[in-house]
Amino acid sequence: MSTSERLIESTRELLWERGYVGTSPKAIQQRAGAGQGSMYHHFAGKPDLALAAIRRTAEEMRAKAEEQFSAPGTALERITAYLLRERDVLKGCPVGRLTQDPEVMTDRTLRGPVDETFEWLRGRLAEILAEGRDRGELDAALDPAATASAVVAVLQGGYVLARAAQSTEPFQQAVAGVLGLLAGHATTR
Repeated sequence: MSTSERLIESTRELLWERGYVGTSPKAIQQRAGAGQGSMYHHFAGKPDLALAAIRRTAEEMRAKAEEQFSAPGTALERITAYLLRERDVLKGCPVGRLTQDPEVMTDRTLRGPVDETFEWLRGRLAEILAEGRDRGELDAALDPAATASAVVAVLQGGYVLARAAQSTEPFQQAVAGVLGLLAGHATTR
């Protein structure tokens, strides 16, 4: 792995663990096994490196989600696969955690990939739900956009509840609850 890749990967890990403020250039360099000169050779500074790391994390999150979203199956089966996939629940969502970081949220550039990711996720879920409704898998009264937003809110809230309790159980309950609500909209053929 190249030095720039090690720097990006180290920054991704540290942002997830410590947030932007808690991630110092020195900590990044130590974790990456790179010197200060190497870091500044590849990146203009911490914001530039953080942006590369946030973009990479967002792209990875979208790619993982798309694996379930584009798989064969009904809308409910694909959304269920997405919600039940393996996650490091107690660490929280690597993109969602950034919303709690004031330095990221007040910087339009750093916030951009976060906003784009959640917009994409809500949009993609709404597409799948609309597809399921149009195919007669889900009841016609279902509002795909509102339901997609609720699914994302429950998922992110599940991470918060799990971290607060230091247990995956609240996350699992939140997911089971939203799946139960979605199943209530399923039609029988």
